[in-house]
Amino acid sequence: MKEYDYETQFILSGLSQLINVCGDDPGRDGLEETPFRVLKAYLEYTEGYREDPRKHLEKEFEVDGHQELVIVKDIEFNSLCEHHFAPFHGRVHVGYIPNKKITGLSKFGRLVDGYSKRFQVQERLTTQIANAIDEVLEASGVMVVVEAKHMCMCGRGIKKATSSTTTSAVRGLFKENAQLRNEFLSLIK
Repeated sequence: MKEYDYETQFILSGLSQLINVCGDDPGRDGLEETPFRVLKAYLEYTEGYREDPRKHLEKEFEVDGHQELVIVKDIEFNSLCEHHFAPFHGRVHVGYIPNKKITGLSKFGRLVDGYSKRFQVQERLTTQIANAIDEVLEASGVMVVVEAKHMCMCGRGIKKATSSTTTSAVRGLFKENAQLRNEFLSLIK
């Protein structure tokens, strides 16, 4: 077996103990390498901690004259609930009104990944995405809607498999203008 530093050995030992507590033999064929695979997977699930997601928005382009609604919808994401480490997944819809600056459309997907690949709650995720767009792009208005299914509710505990959660965050013109909010909401449906 490979040699690992003390911290890694401690984590792998804990994962082996978890397998044992759940009722299986961590040394049996099929589970022997599972603690290492779990550790490696969690490092991938949480790679958002090793970046500043806001930096993706810093690739900006000047745009004079376009101060209309821009929507990027159905941005898929996966995250882990910080309360149970259970997965939650869904879609993010972003709308903003540029104020002289825009960014590449793919940057919104990278922004969402940067914040969702952390231990999260959906409410914070929604706020972080909206704040980053508002502050980095200095947009005239920002609206973010996140729709997600949480396995901590659907697959365990109360086990309501069809339930989903929707959160929103509004900034600038979207906060002040109900008609603009309604336009965004109608366009993402």
